[in-house]
Amino acid sequence: MLKELRTVRCLRPVQIVNRFTRRLPPFPRFPKPALRARAGYWVEPVVYEPAPLTVPSRLRDYTVHYHPRPQVEPVELWIRENPAGRGAGWEPYPLSRRIVNWIKWMMGGGLATSGVSESLAAQADYLSRTVEYHLLANHLFANAKAVAFAGCFFDRERWLGEGLRLLERAIPEQILADGGHFERSPMYHSLIFEDMLDLVNLGRAYPGLLPDWSGVAARMSGWLKQMLHPDGQVAFFNDSAFGVAPEPRLLFDYAARLGIDPVTVLPAESGYIRLESAATVVLFDAGPLGPDYQPGHAHCDTLSFEMSHLGRRVLVNSGISTYEDNADRHAQRGTAAHNTIRLDGQDQSEVWAAFRVARRARPFNITTDHRTFAEASHDGYTRLKDPVIHTRRLDLSESELRISDTLQAAHQHRAEMYFHLHPQSEGSIQLDSKLTRAEEPTLWHPEFDRSEPNRTVVGRWTGQCPVQFTTRVSF
Repeated sequence: MLKELRTVRCLRPVQIVNRFTRRLPPFPRFPKPALRARAGYWVEPVVYEPAPLTVPSRLRDYTVHYHPRPQVEPVELWIRENPAGRGAGWEPYPLSRRIVNWIKWMMGGGLATSGVSESLAAQADYLSRTVEYHLLANHLFANAKAVAFAGCFFDRERWLGEGLRLLERAIPEQILADGGHFERSPMYHSLIFEDMLDLVNLGRAYPGLLPDWSGVAARMSGWLKQMLHPDGQVAFFNDSAFGVAPEPRLLFDYAARLGIDPVTVLPAESGYIRLESAATVVLFDAGPLGPDYQPGHAHCDTLSFEMSHLGRRVLVNSGISTYEDNADRHAQRGTAAHNTIRLDGQDQSEVWAAFRVARRARPFNITTDHRTFAEASHDGYTRLKDPVIHTRRLDLSESELRISDTLQAAHQHRAEMYFHLHPQSEGSIQLDSKLTRAEEPTLWHPEFDRSEPNRTVVGRWTGQCPVQFTTRVSF
């Protein structure tokens, strides 16, 4: 019960109230608004289909309703098989994704019947009355975008006004000064970056209806570039995997078609730090888990890092394969699935259920030159009977990455230090002599419903604090 209370106390009042008020869904309505005349131009958006999901899950139930590449027959079949207001396809998030995808298809020349337009209007009306105020964050962003799309596409000022009102509040809050999305997941950042590019595109197709958010999109582009490995794909911090969001290269191409160049602001507010030499890239997480009121996609990856050398990933966080509330999800969010330290068998943040966090680690004393070193501490283990502060410093040279960890406490503790190797990496990891070394078979989860065997180097120690460990990864 205490864990639940520690979780609820971080919620916003609107989230709590909306959990009760939304229990009775609204009755579907079937408005027939006219299409709005388009005075501007529409450029080709990203054409991308997420990786198929094979294991039955709530996420798979959602994704089958997204329709990333609509065609007349499947769309009309969906309308016949999904009565208004019933089933997963009418829940707000898949509703938001499908509304936008249908509108983009029709704006790009897709020939839809009057029945499709009428269904689309009914979906937009239903969404406008079921906005996910109980979740907020990326779900609210998707809802707001879809309502704004419908308000522009149809001559419907109420939808346009509501979508615009939500976006004008969400964008300054959710997109940080350095361009990162505030949930601090590179995968969700990519999804929101596509959303922002779509909104810029929409605003140019309907001049005068939306603000010009191209400057925000430029910062988001710059942030994404900072969070990529040399293989051109995102790092696995928080809920991140391949096959969900469009690949970064597709997003950059889309931005270029819109005339948007990346603007790089060093990732200070989001908390991620990139160190780089001629041959090596290190990405270090010194940021908070996400917004206090919605850390549902957060992992126990504080002071974790990923590393590539000579264009290939060497050290990786373990990724995600499921959103179901099961042992796999719990393990994949836990401290032991990341390149950081676990103390006394406890996670650094209290992650529980599929998307809950009670007490959470908070980083502080962050210093870096954004090139050769980074240092930060976190307070996640101050909740232990004997409080512990973990401080980590990374020093990158041409020949090695040196990791210095300090545990500041008064009594004895048990530490486990994890280094997860990419499945195709050997890696030369020299642990501190105080640590007992083990190499264990583990799993890397690069996509949902997919796991690959890899190896994890674990250093274990029990003793009196304070203590310092020095680990070297040689190239």
